[in-house]
Amino acid sequence: MTEQIEQAVPDGGAPALDAYDAIVYDLDGTLVELAVDWAEVADSVLGVYAEHAIIPPTDDLWGLLEAADDYGIGKPVEDAIALHERAGAQNSLLLPLGERLVTASGREETDGGTPGPISIGVCSLNCEDACRVAVETHGLSGAIDADAIVGRDTVETHKPEPESLLAAIDRLGADPERMLFVGDSERDAVTADRAGVDYAWVSALLAETA
Repeated sequence: MTEQIEQAVPDGGAPALDAYDAIVYDLDGTLVELAVDWAEVADSVLGVYAEHAIIPPTDDLWGLLEAADDYGIGKPVEDAIALHERAGAQNSLLLPLGERLVTASGREETDGGTPGPISIGVCSLNCEDACRVAVETHGLSGAIDADAIVGRDTVETHKPEPESLLAAIDRLGADPERMLFVGDSERDAVTADRAGVDYAWVSALLAETA
């Protein structure tokens, strides 16, 4: 981002998840770890700028993405990033919180029960295709509402602007005051703050049951 992300609240204790009707999770670093070399992605994007004889305004990947539309190269820059992300999603690692979701959804299927009262979605800075690839790759589709998977290219803006998170909430049919956003970065915390929803750090949730 061209703007600096303001300092988010420090890592606090884990909230009571059953106090919420819906939970939206960040993807990379929260549920899975994409097998992506982000420095290599930035080099690919810088290559797009070079192909169009444009002097890049920054060497920061997300800053380059933000500026791309102003130079008329938004699509090739987005395509260059998404190519790495889709491949990285196929080879991604399922993280402990993701494992919990898979286990919980599998238990519901085995018991023949209906899904619990908490609806689950995803709001990610990664492209939507990569999110869906990761969800399918790791068997998370039993836990996550497919209609509520929102990436940076799903709506017109992306994190830390609140629209993508609000879109995921809307697709879950949830009240923002009754939902929780779980992530691993200051960007995620700022997104939640701007959307007016509660936030929990993934580290706090894991520590609560360690």
